[in-house]
Amino acid sequence: MTWVKGKSGNPRGRPKGTGKLEKLRKAIEDDLPDIIKAVAAAAKSGDTAAAKLLLDRAVPALKPVEQPRVTLPAGGSLVERGEAVLSAMQAGEIAPGEAQAALSALAAHARLVEVAEIEKRLSELEAKLDEQT
Repeated sequence: MTWVKGKSGNPRGRPKGTGKLEKLRKAIEDDLPDIIKAVAAAAKSGDTAAAKLLLDRAVPALKPVEQPRVTLPAGGSLVERGEAVLSAMQAGEIAPGEAQAALSALAAHARLVEVAEIEKRLSELEAKLDEQT
């Protein structure tokens, strides 16, 4: 048999349920309740690896709850807002990582303002050019 470039020798692919993982699942399927009980017993007796395995699989990971802890000046300039973030960090009100995230958000906002101003100025220049022609 010769192989044709660009054409699969097995167009339908491997049949479902024939992979190594599926074979392993089928092999332990009947013993699964006993395996879970054994891992739970090991975790209860102090096996931290077994406890980690169970917790990783059964309990969702805790995510930090973020609460705004810095009040930025309403209507203040971007510089004033950035200084408020840095002051809060220096005073220990927020962690450096939180300050970095806030400053990154301010920087992104600054880019948006800059693009909006450029678009406005460009539109005004195009309107003036249209009036002259």
